[in-house]
Amino acid sequence: MRTLPGDNEHTPEACYASINAVRDTLYVLNGKWKLPLIVAMQSGPMRFNDIQRAVGEITPKILSKELRELELNEFVERKVLPTKPVTVTYELADYSRSLYSVINELRNWGMQHRERIVASRKAS
Repeated sequence: MRTLPGDNEHTPEACYASINAVRDTLYVLNGKWKLPLIVAMQSGPMRFNDIQRAVGEITPKILSKELRELELNEFVERKVLPTKPVTVTYELADYSRSLYSVINELRNWGMQHRERIVASRKAS
């Protein structure tokens, strides 16, 4: 069994626990929209249409579903403001900050991967 950097235990139980933790993470963040939505909302509270414009190419139906799931998992807070007409904003909950280092690492890896693939295609 191979271990990841930072893993101290080399037992089947530790491997199983590690796999389950990764599965749980992927389950909560699954799909192509959740992480981009979190990135888009890092600048502060946003209205539905502003989020849709920032992310691009997401339908209102899917955006609504994704925001609801992010809210259920405590990454996003939905606020109904007492204005006329009623204004609804979405903002990242404090808990979403726990993802910032993960998002930064994914972004860095994605940039390196893109450069590698582009370079290898140019070399072909």
